[in-house]
Amino acid sequence: MTVSTSHPEPGVTAVTVDHPPVNALPVRGWYELADALRAAGRDPGTRCVVLRAEGRGFNAGVDLKEMQRTAGHTALVGANRGCYEAFAAVYECEVPVVAAVHGHCLGGGIGLVGNADAVVAAEDAAFGLPELDRGALGAATHLARLVPQHLMRTLYFTSRTVTAAELHRHGSVWRVVPRGELDAAALSLAREIAAKDGELLRLAKAAINGIDPVDVRRSYRFEQGFTFEANLTGVADRHRDAFVSGTRSGPEGRR
Repeated sequence: MTVSTSHPEPGVTAVTVDHPPVNALPVRGWYELADALRAAGRDPGTRCVVLRAEGRGFNAGVDLKEMQRTAGHTALVGANRGCYEAFAAVYECEVPVVAAVHGHCLGGGIGLVGNADAVVAAEDAAFGLPELDRGALGAATHLARLVPQHLMRTLYFTSRTVTAAELHRHGSVWRVVPRGELDAAALSLAREIAAKDGELLRLAKAAINGIDPVDVRRSYRFEQGFTFEANLTGVADRHRDAFVSGTRSGPEGRR
């Protein structure tokens, strides 16, 4: 199962992604994740959601192999729409979302974490957008919510990653803990949030989203238009083919 839901304690719902080997999600998986997050937010008994993952890393973006083996642009459009829905589901979840991140958090993972309300990370977590190396564009909207503007641009143009400790210094990661303590640390923060009045939490989430200076849905959709343009010109296929064939390394390629 790619996405599952559990209730580790009253008021807290955990949404877990588990799609071996590296949590690079196919189109179906992005929609499953969006549905699970929206359902958790609608549940009147939920006052906080923990978004977590099993396996080698939190998220490695989209399944590029699915995209390359699918004729035409069906998989590309599906991935674009699926990511759009999943990212929005995190942002628009009716209650706060705590992301618990370990290992690689790349591409689509940045879209999820950048839209979360709080981030707890393991010491081994690495965050980045390898989009230019994969023939895609996007999620700069969400990376900009994690790091300052010039660092975002540098990371975006170089495809470099940053550590959890670096993000902690920028204030976007709440706590950095050993890998074995990640779930407990995320649950501890979720428990503290869930102790608040449920109705007030929902009002607070809506209020905070309402004062955001950037419309994250519109901004990300604008970025996606350039991804599609890169596909129409053929430049995206060249980079994805090189990556899928093993010419370029990365967690998504070891499937």
